[in-house]
Amino acid sequence: MAVTTRPPSRARARTGRLGASLSTAVFAVPLVVIFGVFSWWPIVRAGVMSFQETNLITTTWVGLDNVRAVLADPLLPVAIRNTAWFALLALIFGYPIPLLAAVLMSEVRRRKGLYSALAYLPVVVPPVVAVLLWKFFFDPRPEGVFNEILGWVGLGPFPWLQSMTWAMPSLVLEATWAAAGGTVIIYLAALTSVPAELYDAAEVDGASIWRKVWHVTLPHLRGVLLITLILQVIGTAQVFVEPYLFTGGGPANATLTILLLIYRYAFGQSLGADYGQATALSLMLAIVLGVLSLVYFRLTRSWSTS
Repeated sequence: MAVTTRPPSRARARTGRLGASLSTAVFAVPLVVIFGVFSWWPIVRAGVMSFQETNLITTTWVGLDNVRAVLADPLLPVAIRNTAWFALLALIFGYPIPLLAAVLMSEVRRRKGLYSALAYLPVVVPPVVAVLLWKFFFDPRPEGVFNEILGWVGLGPFPWLQSMTWAMPSLVLEATWAAAGGTVIIYLAALTSVPAELYDAAEVDGASIWRKVWHVTLPHLRGVLLITLILQVIGTAQVFVEPYLFTGGGPANATLTILLLIYRYAFGQSLGADYGQATALSLMLAIVLGVLSLVYFRLTRSWSTS
């Protein structure tokens, strides 16, 4: 009779770990390849193109000439100033509005799901449709929607998109409406982690809704607020859809942003006219935002965990 022997337990464990590692590798390789092809390769390609003068057919190495040309462009300070102005206005108006809406919706006892859906609805509206809708609202004539409403209280009419003064605030207004819904949902989800006992104790002490927000809600949402703040700064620094679709950077470059300037470098004159300068400015923006994010997270590390 043949005698069968079982492998030692350590060998079986080693074989099991090897099989698990191979299975993990088999499933991970396609994801890594897809991620590399569609995420990292374009970044590497953009880094190479920033040192070239290319139209994707003919290529000439120019070194740092693209960076020098971008820094010497008189439109770059204009684009930086406009982008900073858009980001500032978006922070002043667009940052507190989603938090206020989420807090008010959390106090609603009935039909909270309906209000959440209505708040998120602008996010699913295609940007082109939203722009066409708001262009109708921004009609500069006295019978325009916004001008007629403001006329009821003796204000206006305002030129909105045709004015160098009002064009950027108009874009911020539409951008806030279009993007606030996603942040509202984030805040509503975060509010569920706040212990209800704290609100009950505050009500027993006679605290108003604003005192409950200041002393209970905001301290518990500190980490989420810090994350949404840096995400909004990064998002507003890359604003493109609104100035491109609404004004094309006008009037008189009053809404020209950094990403719109990048678009002009690449496609403004002829197809592929300045791909090198476009990628150079793109990488410069990415580096600035990366450094800003690193500094921000280092400065707020203790605030978000305390």
